[in-house]
Amino acid sequence: MLFLPAIDLMGGEVVRLRQGKADQKTVYPAPALAYARRWQDEGGDWLHIVDLDAAFSGVHANLETVRTITKGLVIPVELGGGMRSPEAIQAALDAGVARVVIGTRAAESIEFLAEMVKEFGRDRIAVGIDAKNGKVSVKGWTETSDQSAFELAKRVEQTGVGTIIYTDISTDGMMQGPNFQELDQMLVTVRCNVIASGGVSSLGDLQRLTQIPRLHGAIVGKALYDNAIRLHDAVDFRHQL
Repeated sequence: MLFLPAIDLMGGEVVRLRQGKADQKTVYPAPALAYARRWQDEGGDWLHIVDLDAAFSGVHANLETVRTITKGLVIPVELGGGMRSPEAIQAALDAGVARVVIGTRAAESIEFLAEMVKEFGRDRIAVGIDAKNGKVSVKGWTETSDQSAFELAKRVEQTGVGTIIYTDISTDGMMQGPNFQELDQMLVTVRCNVIASGGVSSLGDLQRLTQIPRLHGAIVGKALYDNAIRLHDAVDFRHQL
């Protein structure tokens, strides 16, 4: 299973939000590249970046920071937030990311997603499905739809997308552990790669995720910044399996 340490960008700074709420923001002091290199050195397999400004407003104001990060790393980088047009996706790829994560637009238009998979390739497009109580949330988690996360996942997989990133909003940034029940349901629903996101709060959480059959990866954010998890400890555990 892959480990994907996370960097959330807002105004060029590294931040974390509680349950995606902009008014519950923690700002971390070091430059983004310093954190990126630290997570790479500790054994991260990919770096997961979210452009929160783009997620909320659609304006991609952090691409230069993203470009600095991709140039400074060896491991691949994926970028999500505001990926709602071919131009936005191309700009992200031009900034050096290996894969973009489409969220809101995938929920709004399966046709758009299918076109992007065809244009850019299944390995360059992942879909982020963010859910609360099983229902899809969009636009930086500011809106919740009536759409079932699992039904959306089925339609997403039919487009040829290779990877789904599943986030349970209720656990994100809360340091209370992932929603394992919902994650198990997602793994039963689709056969494509599934990456878990949200709620990882301890080494025990990561160890439990590592042992779930078919789970492709796990994104870790706040727990790293709060030193609740040392990534190399998780890597050592994975090597023992």
